[in-house]
Amino acid sequence: MDLLEQFQRQAKAKKKENRNYYNRLGKKNTKGLDDVFHGLHEAVFEEIDCLTCANCCKTTSPMFTKTDIRRIAKHQKMSVPAFTEKYLRTDEDGDTVLKSSPCPFLGKDNYCGIYEVRPKACREYPHTNRKQMNQILHTTYLNTLVCPAVFELTERLKEILPEREM
Repeated sequence: MDLLEQFQRQAKAKKKENRNYYNRLGKKNTKGLDDVFHGLHEAVFEEIDCLTCANCCKTTSPMFTKTDIRRIAKHQKMSVPAFTEKYLRTDEDGDTVLKSSPCPFLGKDNYCGIYEVRPKACREYPHTNRKQMNQILHTTYLNTLVCPAVFELTERLKEILPEREM
């Protein structure tokens, strides 16, 4: 079993536990939560190399802003309408996302073909080093199902902030 399969089994096994954990965490005083997340983010990403996985690029789509679309279309030497027609759609929430997955810009080596101009959402993923983490706890929970780094960060977070102390 490869590492991605192992992660997927673990994430599935802890899906309910992690959902409940983040739900409870969102109801508590979150002072200092950003600092805890940021420290864990740094530690986890010193150990985990995204290029060995790229599950986010294989299974989910980032949201594309108008600025992202203009920048990437220009990089691809395409008009905005042509780029939009070829690669993008509007989802049920009204967000502009990729038509398909895996990402059409993901190489077989897990490198991004548009890395220098990738969408803002890709540059910031998995969002575990942003300010006001308390505002995106549900998204962070969802990312435990996609990203091995977020799953590992969550396991460590549960040791630092156990539910019994919340």
